[in-house]
Amino acid sequence: MKKLFLLVAAMCVCLGATAQEALRSGSQIVSPEIHDNNSVTLRLFAPEAKKVMVAGNFLTADEKDVTATEMTRNEQGVWEYTSPVLRSELYNYNFIVDGVKICDPANVYVCRDVAAMFNIFIIDGDRGELYRVNDVPHGSVKRTWYNSPTLGKDRRITVYTPAGYEQSKEKYPVLYLLHGAGGDEEAWMTLGRTSQILDNLIAQGKAKPMLVVMTNGNAWQQAAPGEAADQMRQPAMRMAGGRPAASFEQSFGDVIKFVESNYRVIKKKEARAVAGLSMGGGHSFNISRTYPNTFDYVGLFSAAARIGDNKEVQESLKKQRDNGFKLYWIACGETDFLYQMNKEAMNYMDSINFPYTYRESGEGHIWRNWRIYLSEFAPMLFK
Repeated sequence: MKKLFLLVAAMCVCLGATAQEALRSGSQIVSPEIHDNNSVTLRLFAPEAKKVMVAGNFLTADEKDVTATEMTRNEQGVWEYTSPVLRSELYNYNFIVDGVKICDPANVYVCRDVAAMFNIFIIDGDRGELYRVNDVPHGSVKRTWYNSPTLGKDRRITVYTPAGYEQSKEKYPVLYLLHGAGGDEEAWMTLGRTSQILDNLIAQGKAKPMLVVMTNGNAWQQAAPGEAADQMRQPAMRMAGGRPAASFEQSFGDVIKFVESNYRVIKKKEARAVAGLSMGGGHSFNISRTYPNTFDYVGLFSAAARIGDNKEVQESLKKQRDNGFKLYWIACGETDFLYQMNKEAMNYMDSINFPYTYRESGEGHIWRNWRIYLSEFAPMLFK
């Protein structure tokens, strides 16, 4: 017994020493270091590397055209890069060490977008203040499961409830917020910064307290990678496995039924909103017309919303128009590859006097735009 005690004690000492060693070595490298003028210095200790580059969306105006630039090595084997002055925003980056892309080991803040992993940092200011955690009342975020009879499987969703939900008996409106291709029920929480944006807008009195339900729009999936029975599958943009029993849009009634049966929400049209980005914008377009008297608020962010000569789509839009709604909000970047599709959709809407509000931004099909759209759309809801 004494020997066992001594062995355990020795292991604790070793582990403690290892932890302290890691702490000491980690403290030598500060990366990112954000300066008072809002430039940022990135550093990597790689004394044996021949060439180190940094790739990040702060190097270019459009995140889809992320470029890379070389870093400079000092005598201690630390590679450095200092950016120009940056505007307030959330940025992401990777290092490329002798051709191999890696995350910054000195920065614990890591996000996944489909199968890509990268570090993030936030530059304070107008946008940055919305995207960071501030000293305000915080809502709760829960990952939970619902049964979808339409798809024949249990599925995972993420639900944000506003600060005070647990303590009150009040009923709340709901925003259903949908991701793009390759995303899942985690996308809007990580890169979208949904809980931070809603916490801050609600605390500022700019948005009504509301639930935000973030679904998995991939009808063939149960949940995000690593969260379902298929375990550690590789995230992908395209469908994997067999064809689902129905489309996500056809199954959306299962989501509404679950939310309205398990949360204190207002079960009325004026208390429901649906919005999404890219594929999720297309889902929002189709869901809002498929359930034409269900949502008073619709948001299409860089939406894959095709009308063309499809008579069924055209007639359902006319029915949606006749039923009425409070806000139909379309937003797209001027260099977005879906820009023309959105313009064509609006041209048809104009031809049938379908009321909408259009918001055009700079740049393209990027999270930078979608965070802005959410921060502008949420304050317009449930007025």
